[in-house]
Amino acid sequence: MPIAGKFITFEGGEGAGKSTQLTRLADRLRASGEGVLSLREPGGTPFGEKMRDVLKHPGSVIQPAAEALLFAACRAQLVAEVIAPALASGQVVLCDRFIDSTVAYQSGGRGLDRALIESANRLACGAVRPDLTVLLDLDSSRGLGRASVRDHGQADRFEVLGADFHRQVRDLYHTLAREEPGRFFVVDAARPPEALEEEIWHEIARRFR
Repeated sequence: MPIAGKFITFEGGEGAGKSTQLTRLADRLRASGEGVLSLREPGGTPFGEKMRDVLKHPGSVIQPAAEALLFAACRAQLVAEVIAPALASGQVVLCDRFIDSTVAYQSGGRGLDRALIESANRLACGAVRPDLTVLLDLDSSRGLGRASVRDHGQADRFEVLGADFHRQVRDLYHTLAREEPGRFFVVDAARPPEALEEEIWHEIARRFR
């Protein structure tokens, strides 16, 4: 598959299995001889990892606008320092969350102006944009239950938010997928991980072979 230099992101609500599927895809790509860089947002740089602790810590009190700007700042650092150079060198870049998370969470969930969020994303990313976004779609209540088990009940700032917040996040993800069907690939995250892995792998082959 001529996938060198492609940028693939994984999106979805809490507990949807993004990191699991990213890891499985990374392993398969490496086994096929691809150079792969796996990242997460916020994170991926020293600055981003520090801000990740602030943004996700349940004790952090952050206003919605400040929260959105911190995510954008982390993204700008990650794109400039890591993603753009890796793509230019021919690596496949996989990222657990990217621009769509900010739109879904800070606009859909927090209620901030979507146009402003998207402007911040453009400033942060420049010309860098995913070639494919895998949206792991899962009922929000089920996803929160999975996240609670995974984290042994230690919820982060976003997992403790109410059911309405997470339903709004999921709704906006659906809107984004409808608006850009050529970029999004939506999968039913309630299915077994092995089945999802195969479905995603076949889609990668279909798009990039």
